[in-house]
Amino acid sequence: MGCSVCRTRLNSGRALSRVPLSFTMLLIFLYLFHCLSGFCDSAPKITDGQNLMRDHVPGKVHAVRAELRWNGTVSAHVSALSELQESENGGGESGIPVSNTYGSKRFPQAIIIGVKKGGTRALLEFLRVHPDVRAVGAEPHFFDRFYHKGLEWYRNLMPRTLDGQITMEKTPSYFVTKEAPSRLCAMNCDTKLIVVVRDPVTRAVSDYTQTRTKSPGLQSFQTLVFKNCSLGVIDTSWSAVRIGMYAQHLENWLQHFPLSSFLFVSGERLVSDPAGEVGRVQDFLGLKRIVSDKHFYFNQTKGFPCLKKPEGSSRPRCLGKSKGRTHPHIPTDVLQKLREFYRPLNHKFYQMSGLDFGWD
Repeated sequence: MGCSVCRTRLNSGRALSRVPLSFTMLLIFLYLFHCLSGFCDSAPKITDGQNLMRDHVPGKVHAVRAELRWNGTVSAHVSALSELQESENGGGESGIPVSNTYGSKRFPQAIIIGVKKGGTRALLEFLRVHPDVRAVGAEPHFFDRFYHKGLEWYRNLMPRTLDGQITMEKTPSYFVTKEAPSRLCAMNCDTKLIVVVRDPVTRAVSDYTQTRTKSPGLQSFQTLVFKNCSLGVIDTSWSAVRIGMYAQHLENWLQHFPLSSFLFVSGERLVSDPAGEVGRVQDFLGLKRIVSDKHFYFNQTKGFPCLKKPEGSSRPRCLGKSKGRTHPHIPTDVLQKLREFYRPLNHKFYQMSGLDFGWD
């Protein structure tokens, strides 16, 4: 009798223990069913990994930036991962900026707007050594060629940046494009504008040299520079001449931006004293002067400064073969007439910019 009662109680206990187990299994089944049906999409997700990292390890982030100063390979991997994540997520449709763990895509706070053959590529590469500067490698040409594609298209070209970093791009043709100032101001009238200028005579010869490399059958420099050789009238419609008329282009920009928005960099001093000119740019951008003399050496073969060998790299960083070409011989009298043409324009530019570049 006693044993019978014990067995009855034991069996009852086992039956009761199966109830919560079966109920738990049922709940798990229902949860999986709802997830597969899409109900889990509305569940809250942790998306602000960037803020978590920023809030808890700011010192480490800055240390990583400093560590990446020379390490382009790691930066490239981070950018690639960022692009992959955005493509998987479908990108941002209208939100500006688009954020993820690796930073945000922002409109540039500073743009190198000119001038062609002035030293813009060198300046950009020098600035990219700074851990707080992120820049587009290729020229976007948004405000002159691709404005119809819209601001969202433009923003998506930008690299990802963390808080405290500056987004930059360079397109030298902006300076000579009539519509560029109003278009850029429509995006942000507080954008900082950098113009690298160079002796317009030397710049014109350099421009011609580059064009002749691409078009070997090009007419001579003296044929193109004059409307009429016998009269010595300069052809201002030729782009190699027109670009060097700096005062005229600056007048167009000053209709939309105050002079304080501009920094004029000397292309000549960028060669003779790269650390000094880059230091001025760092000050203008509100950056700590990190890029200094220790980063440069003068390449006698190319005739311009290069960046010293980065840590972990087998060779120094110099600009490509397209830079530092040997100029063709131009008759002295042709150069003299061109210099006389530019002289009053140069002086007007000196007055407008507040700087005497000594080209005369």
